[in-house]
Amino acid sequence: MQSRPDMRADVIVIGAGPTGLACAIEVQKAGFKVISIDKGCLVNSIFNYPANMIFFTTPELLEIGDIPFTTANPKPNRLEALEYYRKVAEHYKLDVRQYQQVETVTGADNGFHITTSDRLGRVYDYTCRKVIVSTGYYDRANMLRIPGEDLLKVFHYYREPHPYFDNDVLVIGGKNSAAISALDLWRHGARVTMVHRGTKMHAHVKYWILPDIENRIKNGNITAYFSSTVREILPDRVVVETQDGEVSVKNDFVFALTGYHPDYDFLRAMGIELSEEQRRPVCDPRTLESNVPGVYVAGVIVAGSRTNEIFIENGRFHGQAIAADLKEKL
Repeated sequence: MQSRPDMRADVIVIGAGPTGLACAIEVQKAGFKVISIDKGCLVNSIFNYPANMIFFTTPELLEIGDIPFTTANPKPNRLEALEYYRKVAEHYKLDVRQYQQVETVTGADNGFHITTSDRLGRVYDYTCRKVIVSTGYYDRANMLRIPGEDLLKVFHYYREPHPYFDNDVLVIGGKNSAAISALDLWRHGARVTMVHRGTKMHAHVKYWILPDIENRIKNGNITAYFSSTVREILPDRVVVETQDGEVSVKNDFVFALTGYHPDYDFLRAMGIELSEEQRRPVCDPRTLESNVPGVYVAGVIVAGSRTNEIFIENGRFHGQAIAADLKEKL
């Protein structure tokens, strides 16, 4: 008979992405009992990245827990990252409760109560002294809020190109994910059109990708409408508002790659205050403890809407700051 899992911990980490795992490791190293909870799988955001994605960074900058990330390539790919973080979790014997959605966080410092539910609707009750919130942002897409966005042909995430061969595909957006997806689709036989509200591709597009997408547009391989917006998505076409007026574009599939955002409502529900403009959680910059005593924030959510400020490369160190503060307080 399988023993009932312990529902009590010194610290509960909400989110099992790279930063959340790094926090769990550092807190565990400091001598505290830690439980990590995630509504998806281990490093769920990386799992949902494009299937053939290659990271922009070198492997040592993705390392957590002093475990080397070895790869034969200059830059690791998605599958290598998934393997690495699985091995790290196994090495440290981290207690990760996957596929549990956190419903409520109640109580106060040194006496928090967390309720979760799983995919079968079962409810779980946890207690802990401290909470670390490291929920990321990738699973909450910025919606267009236009007619037709709910059609089955519309996606907010890009996985792989094969299903779109010999189809008319629209990519909405002008940053890295839009550029990479458009190029991948075109190279695998899709007829690609891009729509971006800016006057050109975004300045944040990586330096080795930018000339590639610009040349494909210049050569007419990829059609692009700049300073334009999609007004409506229809089953067989899209309506685009351009500088020269309204254009109807034949279409089979749409990738609305317009960015993602943290779960602000979840943070507010815990009593965490957010700054007015950038919606950054109010927290001590040294310890990352929020305005709610005993609740810490880590990873990209610390940057609020400025999601391009914090990545795995710098967010992975948040656990060290939090663990140091916990050693003083617990």
